[in-house]
Amino acid sequence: MNGKGSVLAAPAQAAERQGLAMRVTPTALPGVLILEPKVFADERGFFLASFNQRAFEAAVGRTEAFVQDNHSCSRRGVLRGLHYQLPPHAQGKLVRVVHGSAFDVAVDIRRGSPTFGRWFGLVLDAGKPRQLWIPPGFAHGCLALEDDTHILYKVTDDYDPDCERAIAWDDAALGIEWPALDHAPLLSARDAAAPRWAQAQTF
Repeated sequence: MNGKGSVLAAPAQAAERQGLAMRVTPTALPGVLILEPKVFADERGFFLASFNQRAFEAAVGRTEAFVQDNHSCSRRGVLRGLHYQLPPHAQGKLVRVVHGSAFDVAVDIRRGSPTFGRWFGLVLDAGKPRQLWIPPGFAHGCLALEDDTHILYKVTDDYDPDCERAIAWDDAALGIEWPALDHAPLLSARDAAAPRWAQAQTF
């Protein structure tokens, strides 16, 4: 837990029980959650609340303040990650796709965790309002599966270049099963030179 959070009594299912229009699904990585806001649709179109502070805190079981919203646009095959920030500026991320689709990944980098070094991934796409909550203590990566894929994500701390770190996306020790492409992923120079898992600075 970073210094910004405090524990709440409500479990992950509390958001739905309180009528806050959100389905919460735990993943194999404790703390990483799939959040699905309820969609209200009719002949005019649809409405959904993409974020509600009270529902989110009930879902994750703690208070958490977001400080910035980020928006990235990628062509098919762009891979960003695996990224994270170390304390004192560790970041939690709430990720969703509003156009196109992407394979989103979280990797547990908490040395004391029973799932240290394990990963979870799922496809986020504009046709389903699913979001992925990735708490501090996890690395994050995403692979755009379509051209013009737009990813929005909220973060719990400011960007800090002194705390910023990366891990090689294709490290065999992690064994992330990225979706197959007909060409090599498109990487930034920084991501192409990211340290291997064995050399990574972790929590």
